Amino acid sequence: MRIRVILGVLGTAILLFSPVFIVPLGVALIYGEPTVFQFTLCAGIAVGLGYCFFAVREKQSLRARDAFLIVTLVYFVISVLASLPLIFVPNIAMSIPDALFEAVSMVTTTGATVLVGLDEMPKSVLMYRQIVCWFGGMGIIVLVVAILPMLGIGGAQLIRAELSSDQNKLSVPLRVRETAETLWKIYLGMTVLCAVSLWLAGMTPFDAIAHSFSTVAIGGFSTHDQSIGYFDSTAIECVMIVFIVIAGCNFMLHYAAIHRPGRHSGRITHFVRTYANDAQIRFYFVALTLTCVLICTKLALDSDYEGNLFREGIFHSVSFLTTAGFTITDLNSWTNMAPVFLLYVSFIGACAGSTGGGFKVFRIVILLKQGMREIQQLLHPGAIFQARMNGKNISDRMVESTVAFVVVYGMCFAVILGTLLFVSSLDLVTAFSAVAACLNNLGPGLGVVATNYHSLADLDKCILIFAMILGRLEIFTLLVLFAPRYWRR
Repeated sequence: MRIRVILGVLGTAILLFSPVFIVPLGVALIYGEPTVFQFTLCAGIAVGLGYCFFAVREKQSLRARDAFLIVTLVYFVISVLASLPLIFVPNIAMSIPDALFEAVSMVTTTGATVLVGLDEMPKSVLMYRQIVCWFGGMGIIVLVVAILPMLGIGGAQLIRAELSSDQNKLSVPLRVRETAETLWKIYLGMTVLCAVSLWLAGMTPFDAIAHSFSTVAIGGFSTHDQSIGYFDSTAIECVMIVFIVIAGCNFMLHYAAIHRPGRHSGRITHFVRTYANDAQIRFYFVALTLTCVLICTKLALDSDYEGNLFREGIFHSVSFLTTAGFTITDLNSWTNMAPVFLLYVSFIGACAGSTGGGFKVFRIVILLKQGMREIQQLLHPGAIFQARMNGKNISDRMVESTVAFVVVYGMCFAVILGTLLFVSSLDLVTAFSAVAACLNNLGPGLGVVATNYHSLADLDKCILIFAMILGRLEIFTLLVLFAPRYWRR
């Protein structure tokens, strides 16, 4: 174990995270809030700790063995630093378990919260939650596209295999630094465009900027207790839907669509074909459409339902399938099984290479294609069939890793749910939805946790903290650290 190499990378990550405290500091100065000292102190702690770690670094090549630990440590350490303002700010003064839960939820873009009374909180604290969520979303993009490929976990296999042969002709940057820079530009551009659109749709500049951060990050955090329902605006909800759907796509596809490889086709034609020719994107939109139709149909058949059928049905379908977690009404007010169905579709998640959680659409497509292959093989035992995606064969290794991920994901869900039921007094619906919402990085659940997790016991929150990080790190990145062989020389 190369401790100094690990500390050096960890220090770099902390230094990159430290500017996050500047944004709420500026908001506090603008609105004259008494949180300037707290955010300044937290920024100083982050810079000091990051520099101390960075100063002892060694210039050695990074091994995959070290990278597993680094990725996990980065999430834990950044979460601890992110929790400090929530502990220090007098207006909030959260307990350590509550602050850690909120911080982990922000960094992993889960959107689960223990805070109540958001409408009365300092704007600097509200903006802080949004900017940390946004930073966490970009960190996830870089993680799944640039870091996990080095570890052989999902990243390289899912992202590169997804690009069709035509898209692979692009000079898509595969080096970490170039990839990160390109994705930052796309991510930032989407955020600015989202903020302007929300402002034009009727939000105040503060709310527009704040919600653009959590929308593009698919984080689900809001500056109001009623989430997006506070605004009661069809225009705002439509803007949110559009940007949530875009953010749920593979960011490398966004890059491929923007950069035209040649002059054989027009820019618009190339842009459309990039998305239309991708199997994951096609399934993604089919899943979104079917979910919207089913939820709206279910609500229409419910004689007790009195809400706006299409607004609530479509918005929540998009929000839950992509694991964004925004709401415009209390789902506990729905008396049918529609909320349970929404919880189930969150397991599908957004596309690979996005900030969404869940299984990822790419894995679902692989499982479906492999299932069709097995059916064909049963019908024609003597023939040889090969599952294909985007014009390329799906390797047996990719199928094996996908099946293994889904199986282990299910096992982890069962173990965490069993543990939560054993140590808590929660009912089955609340416990099931809480684990699903945290493991899928969704946020809102059902029952007691439909709006927030404030009423849960500290031990319950600690279990769900583990679930959030486990789901965000694609399961295996964290589980490998529990293998005895990992710690042997």
